[in-house]
Amino acid sequence: MPTWPWCLLLMAGTLLAVLSQGPPAPADPCHDEGGAPRSCIPGLVNAALGREVLASSTCGRPATRACDASDARRAHPAALLTSAGGSAGPLCWRSASLTHAPFNVTLTVALGKAFELVFVSLRFCSPPPASVVLLKSQDHGRSWAPLGFFSSRCGPDYGRLPAPVRGPAGPGPEALCFPEPQAQPDGGGLLAFSVRDGSPPGLDLDSSPVLQDWVTATDIRIVLTRPAYPGGTRDPMAAAPYFYSATELQVGGRCKCNGHASRCAPDARGQLICDCRHGTEGPDCGRCKPFYCDRPWQRATAREAHACLACSCHGHARRCRFNMELYRLSGRRSGGVCLNCRHNTAGRHCHYCREGFYRDPGRAPSDRRACRACDCHPVGAAGKTCNQTTGQCPCKDGVAGLTCNRCAPGFQQSRSPVAPCVKTPVPGPTEESTPGQPQDCASHCKPARGSHRISLRKFCRKGYAVLVAVGARGEARGPWTRFPVAVLAVFRSGGERARRGSRALWVPARDAACGCPRLRPGRRYLLLGGGPGAAGGGLGGRGRGLRATRGSLVLPWRDAWTRRLRRLQRRERRGRCGPA
Repeated sequence: MPTWPWCLLLMAGTLLAVLSQGPPAPADPCHDEGGAPRSCIPGLVNAALGREVLASSTCGRPATRACDASDARRAHPAALLTSAGGSAGPLCWRSASLTHAPFNVTLTVALGKAFELVFVSLRFCSPPPASVVLLKSQDHGRSWAPLGFFSSRCGPDYGRLPAPVRGPAGPGPEALCFPEPQAQPDGGGLLAFSVRDGSPPGLDLDSSPVLQDWVTATDIRIVLTRPAYPGGTRDPMAAAPYFYSATELQVGGRCKCNGHASRCAPDARGQLICDCRHGTEGPDCGRCKPFYCDRPWQRATAREAHACLACSCHGHARRCRFNMELYRLSGRRSGGVCLNCRHNTAGRHCHYCREGFYRDPGRAPSDRRACRACDCHPVGAAGKTCNQTTGQCPCKDGVAGLTCNRCAPGFQQSRSPVAPCVKTPVPGPTEESTPGQPQDCASHCKPARGSHRISLRKFCRKGYAVLVAVGARGEARGPWTRFPVAVLAVFRSGGERARRGSRALWVPARDAACGCPRLRPGRRYLLLGGGPGAAGGGLGGRGRGLRATRGSLVLPWRDAWTRRLRRLQRRERRGRCGPA
C-alpha cells in the first residue's frame, strides 16, 4: 500500500501541538509597530472540541444487553467524540450493532460559525471502516458537498479513480478518492484528511476565491458506509454483527475572519464571532462598518491589509455611503459621500460651508465652529450669501464693509432702504456752500413719510401721472439735470402736454446729486408731476419735457398699480377730479 500525504498525520493531537508552537504573538497582530494595518488570522484550533455530535446510531438507544445509555459504565454517547482527552476503552462512542445492509452511520458536528479548514481526523477504537465519505456544509447544514472519499474500491463505491491515477488537475480543488483508513497495531484506526490534498499545487489561498470557498465550512459530516469485515471476508451474509466505534473527532481550522481579526469570541447570545479590526464587522468580518465605506470591502492578503477606510467628513457627519463611480474617477482612492453634514457644512466631505456661512480662517476644518454666519446687513447688502473664503457680503452701490454695514468713502447715509448710501453732493456754482463741508443731503431731501397708496385725491392733485423708463444717467445742464426717458403709459396728461414717446425729464441738480429722486437707467418709475404746467415749460428754454421737482412723486413702478391707475383715470374722465 503506498504512503499518502494524509497518512503523515499519525495523531491529530500531535499536529495541533506542533502548529500551536512558534514565536510569541505580537502585541497587536492586526497592526505593525508603526500602527499600519496588516493581515491577521486567528490561531489553529480544534473547531470540534466540546461541540455536540449528532450520530444516526448510538449503542444503548434503546438499551441493549451490551449498551445501556442510563448506565455510565456501559453508555457510549457521541459526546465522547469531541470531549477533551479521548482515549480507548469505555470512553469510545459506539454505534448499534449492524447485522445487515445498509451499514451507513453518520456523524455530524456543527462548528458554530464558518471556519477555514486545515484537516479533519477521526480515531477509531474498532477496526476502521472500509469505506467513508467526508462532507462539509457552508450554510449551517442546509446543503452538503463532498470533501473526500476513502475506499479501496473507488470505482465500484463512488465512480471515481483512485487519487494517484486521476486525470490532470483541474482549475480548482475537487473531492478525490483516497485509500481506506488504515488499521493501527492497537486494533483501531485513523482517518486523516488534509484539505490541501484536493487542491492543485501552487494555488494561493489569498488570491484564489475558489480555494477560499473550498476550505470554508460551518458543519462537518462523516458517513461510515461499509464496515471492514473480520478476516477480510466481503460477504455480508457471512459476517457477524458489526459496529463502528471511535474516540476522537478533530476538525483543525482557523476561525474564518478574512484576514481582519486575530481571534474569535462568543457574542452576547453565545454565538462565536470574529473580533473584527480594520474597520470591518460581521461574524466573518465580511463587510465594512457603516462609516467605513470610503472604499469597497476586500479580504486581507499577505501583501495588502485592505482595511476599510473611514469617510473623510472632518467630524461633521455620522453617516456616509459608497459611490462606485466616484471611486473609479478618483483612481480607486476614495468613494465615500458624507450624509447629513452638520455644523453648517456641506459638500461630499463636509468641507464647504452651506449657503449663508463662510469658512473661518482661524479655525481648523474639523472645528465645530469652522463655518461662521455671513451676517450680511439687511439694508446695506444685496443678498444673504457671502464669499465662502473671505466672508465678503455683496454690497449695494456706495456701501462698504465685510457685512455691508457702512457707507464707502465719498458716500453718505440716506434714509432710503433701496439706496442706503448716496454720493456726497458737490455744490454747484449757483449754490452757496462752505468750503470743505459737504452738504447735508439727508436734511435736504427730507423724503415724505407715509404710504405709497395712490388715492383719488393724490391722483387729482398732481398735474400729470405717467409711467416712464429711464434710458441713461443724468446729464448736468446748469441748475438742472436732464434724464432721457421713454413715456410708456399716460394716466393723467396735464392738459395733454404729457404724451407717449421719448422725452426729457428735468430734475434740479441738487436733488439729483442727493438722490431725491434716485433714478437708475433701465428701471421704470411712476411719475406724478407738480401742478398745472409742470409737464413742459418753466425750464428756462431747455425745451419740452417733464419736470420732477420737490413737489413731484417718483416711485419705483409696481405692476399692481396698473389696474388702480386705470380706475382712477376713468373716475377723472367722469369729472370726479373737477376742472383740470
